[in-house]
Amino acid sequence: MQAVEFTLDEAALLGRYFTNLDRPVFALRNLPEVVKGALFSRYSRTEKSLRRVLLDEFINDPESGFHGIAGASEVDDMVAVRRAEEFYERVLVGYGDDSVAELAGAHVAVERTSTLAAKALEDSRIGISPLEKSTRYVRFDRPGPDGRRLYHRGPELAHPAYEPAADALFEAYSSLLEPLTESIRRRYPLEEGETERAWKSATRAKTFDLLRGLLPAGTLTNLGLFGNGRAFEYLITKMAAHELPECQDLATDLQRELAQVIPAFVKRALDDRYGLPAAQRIAHVRSSLQRHAARGGPAADGPYVKLVGHDPDAERKVVQAALFPYSDRPLEDQYVDSGAVLEAMLGGRANRRQRVPRALEHAQYKFEIVANFAAYRDLHRHRMLTQDRQLLGTSLGYDLPPGLVDLQMDGPFRSAVEAAAKAHARMEIDLGPALAQYIVPLAFRVRWYFRVNLRELYHLCELRTTPQGHPDYRWVAQEMFRLASEVHPRLTKFATFVDMGPGDELERRKAERRLDEKLKTVDRPVL
Repeated sequence: MQAVEFTLDEAALLGRYFTNLDRPVFALRNLPEVVKGALFSRYSRTEKSLRRVLLDEFINDPESGFHGIAGASEVDDMVAVRRAEEFYERVLVGYGDDSVAELAGAHVAVERTSTLAAKALEDSRIGISPLEKSTRYVRFDRPGPDGRRLYHRGPELAHPAYEPAADALFEAYSSLLEPLTESIRRRYPLEEGETERAWKSATRAKTFDLLRGLLPAGTLTNLGLFGNGRAFEYLITKMAAHELPECQDLATDLQRELAQVIPAFVKRALDDRYGLPAAQRIAHVRSSLQRHAARGGPAADGPYVKLVGHDPDAERKVVQAALFPYSDRPLEDQYVDSGAVLEAMLGGRANRRQRVPRALEHAQYKFEIVANFAAYRDLHRHRMLTQDRQLLGTSLGYDLPPGLVDLQMDGPFRSAVEAAAKAHARMEIDLGPALAQYIVPLAFRVRWYFRVNLRELYHLCELRTTPQGHPDYRWVAQEMFRLASEVHPRLTKFATFVDMGPGDELERRKAERRLDEKLKTVDRPVL
């Protein structure tokens, strides 16, 4: 038990801001983000407890701007936060440590932004956690308040081919939605013991999965971002340097909104001393590399996954790393029977959530992938790896969902996608390849690379090969795992939760049934 540290009056005041006052582990609450950041940064330079720091150097310091937050009105609260921001800036200058900007963060919603811009936002791997509107669970054909289809429009896209082709894609999506749903429900009727909710959800998801390839890359989506101050600062700078004007506008929007909640964290993102010169350098490097890059090669013959790099010595390195923490000898001396070590480290996993150890990060693989942009959109969310893509175009061809062919409903899909390809060709000549991406449907293929370690490959392939996953990204994950298994069979044999089977024809059916079982255990109505 911890000795009593606070008077009754102090405890009454501090109780609002901490989950407990007498235990060594506690959470913060009801504090502005900037106060949390300043509090932790000061905490690292004092012998005091965190709660005592808050009391002595924030609540009781009239210069901190904290006075009036407890029980204050909304207006008073805003004034107090602004004063706290000023105090935080003094702390930041005094410590000269950018890492303190990682001690607080913010939630941001970005709505009605294109899929292309969403990918740019989500490309920040460290310090940003994104969540995007799903093409599997949400229909995208409903018009906006102005009655127009929901895709990005901007002065940079004022081209006669753009809007007619985009409207045609959405019209094809909308016209197929209901008849396709009916056809799927006839093929997969309600089964005994299955709830109507689960059946309708699974069949609707199947419809959306088959039609998502019609959506152009300019389709508007919504996403939420949570990030720390340092990550947001860099994200804003990168977006300001982006070749798409939409992304440049988002940089300004993000900086403006975040400046209202964490201004000390993002003030340098676009300033003249640091932010803008950094953005200009990013743009300059891109322009210089574009002049050197080879273009105009032969198109790929269909989708593929290639293993273009791996470490033949990976097994020895993994075993060394696994043994090292438990030994008193140097890393290079840690090598015994690898089979026994791998069994001890990886054997007996009960489910995929029992993550494999860090030692597997010493095995590295580089894959080159050609698959449709919709599959890339899903796999791009994995951030514990290095990846980059080429510009989205039409030269690599597109994928026609087999389910549409089986139901003899592929005609409108083909027509709309091929018309969009013609519009893309015109836009690419007139506007350039970057802006022409907006009209390319998600069914068209894109080339990208993955550089991934085996630990993350376990996670990715065990997650993305589950039978309820979309067939397109399941195939990519299965191919990645198959290729890794060919070069490192003993390292990969313990990935027992990678599913190399054909998957479920109605992907979400079993998952929805499991959801029904979970819903039975909670005291609330099924929605």
